[in-house]
Amino acid sequence: MVLTVVTAFGVLAGAALAGAAPAGAVPAGERIAPGVTYRQFDVRAAAGTAHAHLLTVDLADPHVRVDLLQPGAVAARATVSAMADSAGAVAGVNGDFFHITETQHPGVAATGASVGPAIADGRVLKAAVPDGQRFGPTLPPGTGTRDVFGVGTDRRARLDRLSLVGRVATPEGTFPLRGLNQYALAENSVGAFTSRWGSASRMRAVCGSDSERSAPCSTDTYEVSVRGGRVVAASEAPGSGTVPADTTVLVGREAGAQRLRKLSLGDTVTVTHTLVAASSGVPYAFAIGGFPVLRHGEALSGLDDVTSTVRTVVGFRGGGHQLLILALDGAAAYRTGMTVAEEADTMRLLGASDAFNLDGGGSTELVSRDDGARAVTVRNHPSTGAERPVANGIGIFSTH
Repeated sequence: MVLTVVTAFGVLAGAALAGAAPAGAVPAGERIAPGVTYRQFDVRAAAGTAHAHLLTVDLADPHVRVDLLQPGAVAARATVSAMADSAGAVAGVNGDFFHITETQHPGVAATGASVGPAIADGRVLKAAVPDGQRFGPTLPPGTGTRDVFGVGTDRRARLDRLSLVGRVATPEGTFPLRGLNQYALAENSVGAFTSRWGSASRMRAVCGSDSERSAPCSTDTYEVSVRGGRVVAASEAPGSGTVPADTTVLVGREAGAQRLRKLSLGDTVTVTHTLVAASSGVPYAFAIGGFPVLRHGEALSGLDDVTSTVRTVVGFRGGGHQLLILALDGAAAYRTGMTVAEEADTMRLLGASDAFNLDGGGSTELVSRDDGARAVTVRNHPSTGAERPVANGIGIFSTH
């Protein structure tokens, strides 16, 4: 299989995939802001020509910052352009896979919440759902829902894995907290919901199983509300509505529900939680879920090389100091897109050492703001013909 990157300037990187193109092979494009450029080019993939839109971001530039785009709550959705304009971003792209549909559980609605962990402006928003409860294509071997792409407080991009570490201390003893603002909880667990969750029902959190998203909802559930360190309310079923800023709602299923039933109104309860990185000792300023496709210049084994579609991918080079954010066009002429394996090879040909797959298909969208404009422009053609509201995205900000 041969992959070729083409622009109006001609063939820029055309060799067997085992070969390597020089970093920065694509010529300089439009300057969006100091340290941020936009360009577009064609990629000849197996299923046909794909058209790529690429943002290059220099994190070494002190005027550039990268952060999470979000709709204001974990369980909510908005278009990339709306989130970018609301946050004042100069460019952005769609992010993690999310709870987009809910057909297996009658009476339960899709929450719109993302699959993986999320950190915005250094603040932990949520943890990852169990692997069996995720949305998206088949994961490469050895990867899971806790995998993230992030930028540390040292302004370097990394691929990592973020795991929830938390506990619930009660008069009956202490037990682990295994969920935070998630649309799905592990079996026999207790999860926490905070004001960051939003107003969506918490019922979906007790549906499905660790291995099967469509498994029935649990019939053994319990919920308690903790305010000021004490239990102030309890219910046999998860509720809905906005959680006040001074309140944490604990939802349990099976063994977790049985633990919560031991609590009484007025009992003292302490809830703690954080996300712990597997490989970095540097705190994350921003992190988003998806799955890795390229590590240290090598494509992961087991990447899908059959299914071709519109893709979104983020990568980095130069030791994590330069980002490459690529979104394919969804116009009819290019809608065949590329496979995950081709996506990884495209990023490698562009000089990326590491790359991370984000949501694709109708969710793929890249926006940027023209010089002097007050709003961003959608650069690619969404494959559904219109912008799709999504759970989150990556925003590029300029302080210049």
